[in-house]
Amino acid sequence: MNLVFFGTPEFAVTPLIALLNEGYEVLAVVTQPDRQSGRGRHMSVCPVKAEAQKAGLKILQPLKARNPEFFAELRALNPSVIITAAYGQILPSEIIHLPGSGCINIHASLLPKYRGAAPINWAIINGENKTGITTMLMDEGMDTGPVLLQEETEITPEDTAGTLSRKLSKIGADLLLRTLKEFETGLIKPLPQNGAPTFAPLLKKTDGFIDWAKSAEEVCNLIRGMNPWPGAYGFLEGERIKILKAVFLDENGEAGIIKRVSKDELIVGADKGSISILEIQPQGKPVMTIRAFLQGRKIREGMKFEGF
Repeated sequence: MNLVFFGTPEFAVTPLIALLNEGYEVLAVVTQPDRQSGRGRHMSVCPVKAEAQKAGLKILQPLKARNPEFFAELRALNPSVIITAAYGQILPSEIIHLPGSGCINIHASLLPKYRGAAPINWAIINGENKTGITTMLMDEGMDTGPVLLQEETEITPEDTAGTLSRKLSKIGADLLLRTLKEFETGLIKPLPQNGAPTFAPLLKKTDGFIDWAKSAEEVCNLIRGMNPWPGAYGFLEGERIKILKAVFLDENGEAGIIKRVSKDELIVGADKGSISILEIQPQGKPVMTIRAFLQGRKIREGMKFEGF
């Protein structure tokens, strides 16, 4: 079986490596164009492209998947199946129906829950205690195609979007290999999705703004779900501050008000509890422990995170 692989972020790297290690012929890797990043606006290579370069694979980076020249090149490759994993663009119908065995997508949720671009983040933000991977045959809808296989995993209280993404990437790689083997031999048949759908829209930076009037557990979930990107944040004395790690405390506090501060502790109130901030990133500064942040700063009890 020869294939073309569509993917962009770190989540898609492990499945790509698994395909290569299993001996599948990867005719080409399709990924997003290089982007400018950082203060120097240097061109950066996405993780999937970097892995494809190491493996000496053909790399295609169309600005738009609907580009006619790109489709002609893809058709000339004549793949028997297309694999997608967090590619970042919606594929047009002509690509979905190009390969004889169809397009198989690795989606990081238990469909039909969390259809959309950011299922890992929203599962954590919404306080879910489990999620998983679905392999599915793509159709023209947004993650609406028939299910091939699913595997469930726990979301632990310590999981962030970053740690859960790495866990699901490994599960997705293993499930993809099983899907391909069983799909080829007819051991699995596509089944319609079952249940009421929920949605996981693309994250915006403003989604990370902390509403301190929400429960302390909800605030902690937001912080975990926004780590590493785009980061949950608030404003303290006019300074924009990201909070990367915090834990729930079962003690009363006022929303957004610093309840207790010491050399290595910063406790902020919310509804139905408080949070203890453990890692923080002031504007223009690196991520640091709360102890490092508090050194040299005049943070006092009663100060307020603004904007709730």
